[in-house]
Amino acid sequence: MRDALPIDVVVGDYVQLTNGGGGQLKGVCPFHDEKSASFYVSPSKGVFHCFGCQESGDTITFLQKIEHFSFAEAVERMAAQANITLRYEEGGYNSRGQQGERTRLVEAHKVAAAYYREQLEGPEAEIGRAFLAERGFDAAAAAHFGVGYAPAGWEHLVRHLRGKGFTDREILQGGLASQGQRGGLIDRFRGRLVWPIRDVAGEVVGFGARRLREDDNGPKYLNTPETPIYKKSHVLYGIDLAKKEIAKSGRAVVVEGYTDVMACHLSGVTTAVATCGTAFAEDHIKIIRRLLMDTSSYRGETVFTFDGDAAGQKAALRAFEDDQKFAARTSIAISPGGMDPCELRLAQGDEAVRELIANPVPLFEFALRSTVARHRVDAAEGRAAALEEAAPIVAKIKDPSIRHEYAVQLAGLLGILDEQFVVRRVAQISRRQRETPQQQRGQQHGQSARRQPSPPPAAPAQPAFRLDGRDPARFVERELLKLALQHPELVSPAFDQYGEDEFVPPPYAAVRRAIAKAGGTTYGATNAAFLPLVQEAAEDGRVRALVTELTVEPIRTRRKPDAIYAGEFLVKLRRASVRRRVDEVRAHLQRLGNRATPEELAPVQQELWALQQYDDNLRTRGAAGL
Repeated sequence: MRDALPIDVVVGDYVQLTNGGGGQLKGVCPFHDEKSASFYVSPSKGVFHCFGCQESGDTITFLQKIEHFSFAEAVERMAAQANITLRYEEGGYNSRGQQGERTRLVEAHKVAAAYYREQLEGPEAEIGRAFLAERGFDAAAAAHFGVGYAPAGWEHLVRHLRGKGFTDREILQGGLASQGQRGGLIDRFRGRLVWPIRDVAGEVVGFGARRLREDDNGPKYLNTPETPIYKKSHVLYGIDLAKKEIAKSGRAVVVEGYTDVMACHLSGVTTAVATCGTAFAEDHIKIIRRLLMDTSSYRGETVFTFDGDAAGQKAALRAFEDDQKFAARTSIAISPGGMDPCELRLAQGDEAVRELIANPVPLFEFALRSTVARHRVDAAEGRAAALEEAAPIVAKIKDPSIRHEYAVQLAGLLGILDEQFVVRRVAQISRRQRETPQQQRGQQHGQSARRQPSPPPAAPAQPAFRLDGRDPARFVERELLKLALQHPELVSPAFDQYGEDEFVPPPYAAVRRAIAKAGGTTYGATNAAFLPLVQEAAEDGRVRALVTELTVEPIRTRRKPDAIYAGEFLVKLRRASVRRRVDEVRAHLQRLGNRATPEELAPVQQELWALQQYDDNLRTRGAAGL
């Protein structure tokens, strides 16, 4: 099953991958926050490794870690994507009793989404079709986004799902129904227009439902509650449709509602997404950063669109608070008159929506203008109050040159002629923001030191198993092991003659042992199962993780690795081993001293001469001298 889907296809649903060199792909790690891409994938070997947080594994492991799947659920997800029918040990094909809980809940949502779409065509759903038409969405648009209609009855969906073999427990657990006062199940969504909410892989995990009738006393929008498969802070509506274009264009557009996403996509802005009944927050940032490949070396853009009213401005300022969590530029687009994208499209057409998104205002600038606008800057007191509120906003900007530019701009907005006064004030606050936490820690440490006795001496640190992959002293060993794992045909059969002692660090020696137990590079040169066998032969999880790390780390050559490059490292490692032995033999001679007999000296001198001849032969002939 691990080979059913290429690992880059599976990982690519969550992370934008680019060329990492040496046949590897790289991206922003989905398992920890980082500002540089240290997450590598090896398509040819089917494994991934993050050099930042050390997470590693194969396709199934990736799905288990990122989706919190069980092993069975990860296999079922891959089987579904690859159109493979699973056969369970008991119960035949696709035995419902043995399917993972998540798989069953996703399947229930898939059936529910199809049911709602079908209901949109019925006479009762006329009110829903009219709602869509009034906002400029025809039947084709509804079908593209999977919009459906939930009948007004109490248990239409419940009966439909029961007929498809789903239990009441599954229906209730998935948030598709709620418990009635008499203990029975009732449909959660009734008499409403329904949008399916999909995860980044395109699976329906929840729904958002819009009130249509005045006698509906529920909220305007009703969403799926938190369930084992739906966490509103972990999903973005439209992400399944927008992810490829976000990665391609380097721009993400965040709007406020489902109809805004529809309007943007139909207008040609196919990078639009929206939150699902919650504010845009840190977990949403992580989703977008991975798709933007948002790193300090690559600066994409995230554009927020909010209504121009007070609530919309407040939402924009909340987004500003999260700005520093992006490396990308963050901007805001507010249309004249405060119309949202759906209203703008209806009033002025598709071009107006495209124009709105194409000309956003930097979020810093918007935050400054919004802050200053709350004060009467025609009076000295108002200017002073505005400066004290706005200066900390500018002080948060990390880039010094951009911070200076905005300080000057702030002086202009306030009407303060002495620009340097504002620049100095911003710089003072910026220093205070950086220094205060350190000073507090220092004060706390000083107080603690005065109150408490000195701690006992620390125990000697245990040697770390992991090695610094950038250590030049270990470069040759690391590169040769990478070649043996990634391109065994280039180092075979010479590599198999190298002893464990030629790899000095114990972790590298352990990898060498695992390669030998798996049949060596001679076996690996002609057998695709080589890498899994090396993993199985590894002594423990640490060695397996190091094997994966070496498998995905790019070979450090600008050209494609070949026999000449491999030969250079075979020679370098052997010469290093020979020179270590030469030093040992010389030390032995030194210890023997002048009192040694000719019989004692002869074999030692002979070995030294042979080692020196061998080293000279390697130096002049290269790999041919091995």
